[in-house]
Amino acid sequence: MKNWFLAMVLLLVVGALAACGSSESSAKISPDSKEIKLGATAGPYSDMLKKAIVPGLEEKGYKVKIVEFSDYIQPNKALDNGDIQANLFQHSIYLENFAKENNMKLSALISVPTAPMGIYSNKYNSLAEVKDGATVTLPNDPTNAARALNTLRDEGLITINKSANQLKVSEKDIVENKKNLKFQPIEAGQLPRSVDSIDLAAVPGNFALAAKMNLLDALALENMLDPYRNIVAVKTENKDSKLAKDIKAVIESDDFEKVIDDQFKGFGKPDWMKK
Repeated sequence: MKNWFLAMVLLLVVGALAACGSSESSAKISPDSKEIKLGATAGPYSDMLKKAIVPGLEEKGYKVKIVEFSDYIQPNKALDNGDIQANLFQHSIYLENFAKENNMKLSALISVPTAPMGIYSNKYNSLAEVKDGATVTLPNDPTNAARALNTLRDEGLITINKSANQLKVSEKDIVENKKNLKFQPIEAGQLPRSVDSIDLAAVPGNFALAAKMNLLDALALENMLDPYRNIVAVKTENKDSKLAKDIKAVIESDDFEKVIDDQFKGFGKPDWMKK
């Protein structure tokens, strides 16, 4: 009887704890709560949350905690399971692919100013000085390689087949290479260091900033296509929630743009901000 009684007590305690855990979990993911968590990778987009977005949300009555991540996997997992209510670190192409591959229902809410890719050099002061046969390091992943080639095209160094998909441009789409540039694909994280030893380096903005490079030191900055601009992401089911509408309102405000102009120099603005 004693063992039976102890077993029943243990069962009741476990059940009570489980009920409490369930209650906390459901409260944690409520889109109507004024206590929210926003995620970002450490660096400029965490700073953008702190300086340009959170103050506006606090004025609307929210209590906001920022959760920083060190990789590009965990922010979407945390969003999907309700640990955070929105994140800012990725562009829509990455979000769509990640959500599809991981069977998640996540959606882009609004695009924000984004650090552009730049063409950097310690050997030349302008692209007009680039000599025939110069070597260019560029990202070895298809998405960022396309961005690099599009930037070189915009600066008149190469010509790309007009029928090519701008989001998927590769070296095979080059129809004219005026200075016989040689392309050397490497890991994006190694691109900032390559500036010291190579003629030209196409460095994505987030890696440039992480390496303490000044965006405005680039010989040319990318004319970024909107699909490459970072977005605030939310769970699809919460896309029309009060929180989602308030986040959009803050980002579309004059105060947000003023902070961007003052503290995020060189960041390219999305098309909706230029209208």
